[in-house]
Amino acid sequence: MAALTALFDAPLAIVDVETTGAHPAWDRVTEIAVIEVNGGMQDGEVASEWSTLVNPGTRIPPAIQALTGITNAMVADAPSFDDLAPGLYERLAGRIFVAHNARFDYGFLRHEFERAGLRFLARTLCTVKLSRRLYPGHARHNLDSLIDRHQLRCDARHRALGDAQAVWQFIRVAAEERGAELLQDTARKLAQLPALPAHIDRAVVDAIPEASGVYLFYGENDTPLYVGKSVAMRSRVLQHFPGDVHSPREAQIAREIRRIEWRRTGGELGALLLEARLVKELLPVFNRQRRHAAAALAGLKSAAWPWRGPIAIIEEDRDREAADLHVVHNWCLLGTAHSEAEVAELLEGAPRPQFDLDHYKILARHLARGRTRVVELATRLH
Repeated sequence: MAALTALFDAPLAIVDVETTGAHPAWDRVTEIAVIEVNGGMQDGEVASEWSTLVNPGTRIPPAIQALTGITNAMVADAPSFDDLAPGLYERLAGRIFVAHNARFDYGFLRHEFERAGLRFLARTLCTVKLSRRLYPGHARHNLDSLIDRHQLRCDARHRALGDAQAVWQFIRVAAEERGAELLQDTARKLAQLPALPAHIDRAVVDAIPEASGVYLFYGENDTPLYVGKSVAMRSRVLQHFPGDVHSPREAQIAREIRRIEWRRTGGELGALLLEARLVKELLPVFNRQRRHAAAALAGLKSAAWPWRGPIAIIEEDRDREAADLHVVHNWCLLGTAHSEAEVAELLEGAPRPQFDLDHYKILARHLARGRTRVVELATRLH
């Protein structure tokens, strides 16, 4: 086995989390594992292996219980993330954050740390990307494929420690099969912090919450460049500035950007509606796709409005213990309120809205899912 002593310029934290679902904005962590590897020790020796179940404060869906084997009963007496946060923060400090599909694990932990009042930032190394670079001839790079291809041992698949151990085995096998020098060069390139544009202060990006909302890029003279939305805004903003930019569009945004703004919403629906409105109002340079969407109105046949009058679509932001109330009538968005008084003001005092094709599509798609809390409003529009 090739010596791993000099492969990395910092110790590693090989991390895996199990969760209640796929969205860090509203799903929660149910299990965490961290393998600490001190790169300065002979052959990259494991300093410690640590794992714990986590009480997510919400029910684990049956499909997730079947996949992971982690049940509601198992986590009932487990510590909450808030209880674990200070110790876990210290455990990860100063280490390269290594995970398979690191965006998932890192995004969840950043979000959980933020709820606990801690700002977590680390260099990350995604072993999916590492596998793609080192083994470009293979089509699949998920963990099951790596286990089969490299004959890795995994005693507990879809459990945090078992998966983290398989990731560590993959790194050691890759060092032997591809050579320490190539692994070192590839890993160091992948583990760079995002290279922010020259005019953007990292503190500005770090201040963006890992939550649902809309972010806005501005250029010289406050020219709107781009409006985007995400359920994890900070991570999405950073994705615009990778170290190895291949898209001419993203490269041009990086050259021209001078300022970033963000606006938090209660959830995904609010972000979609706000993004659609701001794109039409600001006409940003790099959001061409929606500028002329209203031109299709002539041939549109919209679905009949299924309620007797206006409704409020309630979107709860559990992190802030607040809610957005999207007031809608005849597929027209009257506005977003945060109290009964604001709802009444929208119903009684707001000018009659114009039909908007993008808002119609967003609302119709969202309501069709059947998972939305809707309240019919007694007040009628004049």
